Amino acid sequence: MPTKQNEFKQLVAAGQSTGEVIAVRRFVVVVRGMEGVAVGGQVVFEHGETGLVREIEDDQAVILTISTESVAIGSLAVVKSALLEVPVSQKMLGRIVNPLMQPIDSKGSIVASRTRPVFGDAPAFATRAILDEQLETGVTIVDTLFPIVLGQRIAIMGDAKSGKTTFATQLAINQARQGRLVVMVLIAKRHTDIDQLIARLAEAGVQDKISLVVAHVFDSVMMQYLSPYAGCALAEELWQAGQDTVIIYDDFSSHAKVWREISLLLGANPGRESFPGDMFYTHSSLLERAGKLAANGASLTALPLAVTPNDDITGYLSTSLISMTDGQIVFDVETMYRGTRPAVNVGLSVSRVGGRAQQAEHKDLATRVSQVLARARQAGQFSHFGTELSSDMRADLALSGLLYGLFNQQPDELYSLREQQIMIHAAFAAVSRPEFSSEWLKTVVRDVANANPTVSPAELAQGIITSNPKAEA
Repeated sequence: MPTKQNEFKQLVAAGQSTGEVIAVRRFVVVVRGMEGVAVGGQVVFEHGETGLVREIEDDQAVILTISTESVAIGSLAVVKSALLEVPVSQKMLGRIVNPLMQPIDSKGSIVASRTRPVFGDAPAFATRAILDEQLETGVTIVDTLFPIVLGQRIAIMGDAKSGKTTFATQLAINQARQGRLVVMVLIAKRHTDIDQLIARLAEAGVQDKISLVVAHVFDSVMMQYLSPYAGCALAEELWQAGQDTVIIYDDFSSHAKVWREISLLLGANPGRESFPGDMFYTHSSLLERAGKLAANGASLTALPLAVTPNDDITGYLSTSLISMTDGQIVFDVETMYRGTRPAVNVGLSVSRVGGRAQQAEHKDLATRVSQVLARARQAGQFSHFGTELSSDMRADLALSGLLYGLFNQQPDELYSLREQQIMIHAAFAAVSRPEFSSEWLKTVVRDVANANPTVSPAELAQGIITSNPKAEA
């Protein structure tokens, strides 16, 4: 007899409250009986399916089935626990699991001795610590202009195929190489997208530091809905054990659509764009679970991805996400078409707490870069009208071109903060020397940084400028 059916019999034998299924509408099941059951509780049906108690109505309970949609009228259900919990373990690093934390990677079972509630509470204010350490993404434009801090909640937004997932993967790889743990939650994704991500992580050699919580597009609606909460429960287990952890949700737009479908089937009153009234709470309660703990100094950094159709960040989901995070990095297709990769929109992106943790030297460089890019944009606008540009404006345009060349990075191209500082210093020093290119700077910066670990980035940049790139080429 299957183990899942044994669980039902064991719970009944233990005297847990039972009930009878009297109505089924897809994954929405109405059960009569089950005295004492609470909202948020977990139940097991007699054939082994699991369910989440959503509502209590007199002597009836409305239950959302998780693993299947095939519960039959007349079958029985039994209460398993007062809260929906999933097994969690550090053994899940390097593995691919579904939202119930069951392995789906053909690498064998995972034995977990602990469980955590899927809908856990955020740490209390008094238990949190100030965020003061920068998270290195390895992406120059982000680390310089929009620095991310360990424990921060920052949104990654942009139109479809604008580079959001590529950037998130770059960040995950760089964090894993620095010894931090990463949980990536994939919501309603196609098998081809998941396979591409797995292949890229394997190529980078960081699988052992990353856990994938996957809800395929063909999984049940409830599995897709629970995936970010279950992934957060795993990340919390790693975090509260004293390890810096990063969780990436890819993506909140798909999750919002799933919750809208569930809510409409439950009869909730539709609001803006047909989303339910608790849409904001659905995501904010999840992001509030990130932060930094005063007890062990460890951090949980949350990066939710969201789609902004037609590069419009004024939509309902986009504005809600902006208001519940500590900043946003916006990718847009127009920037990508201009040849900038990653296609970060400098005007719309912001990190509200990033400057707190950024090194003083890097912060000064970021200020100078921002000023140059702003002046270059203004000079570009003047040039459209045929206006003759001053020598200063031409210098700003040349320097901005060199900086954007440094900002252009391939998916497998990552730089440390020190290497970024050297390149930016060199760009400012080389603006009057056309023989210097951003491509050449990238070819020498790593060797220069590694060979001179005690020399300041500004001094190393001056040394690069006094060399002859044409001779070295």
